[in-house]
Amino acid sequence: MIERIDIGPRMSKIVKHNGVAYLCGQVGAGDTVADQTRDCLARVDALLEQAGSSRDRILQAIIWLADMADFAEMNAVWDDWVPEGAAPARACGEARLARDVLKVEIIVTAAY
Repeated sequence: MIERIDIGPRMSKIVKHNGVAYLCGQVGAGDTVADQTRDCLARVDALLEQAGSSRDRILQAIIWLADMADFAEMNAVWDDWVPEGAAPARACGEARLARDVLKVEIIVTAAY
């Protein structure tokens, strides 16, 4: 069975199937990549809770940065957020994001 949560015309915020929750990409507000990453991860936390999951159940994270020069600053926030011993499989790359003010987008897949 596939369960879709917060369905919109273009996407669902969460899709659950076979014990796995797929979250839509999250962006955050703020002037710096650290601010945006913190806000983005707070949004991920809220979606994980809604999906019946948590940080320690994340299977994979894909991170897009508008500028790889922000890699260390984003990682400082990420490293504080990820539970010790529960780091997911992760990829990080540079991409042009949907709006010029966006510096980071994070896509998470988690068990529930």
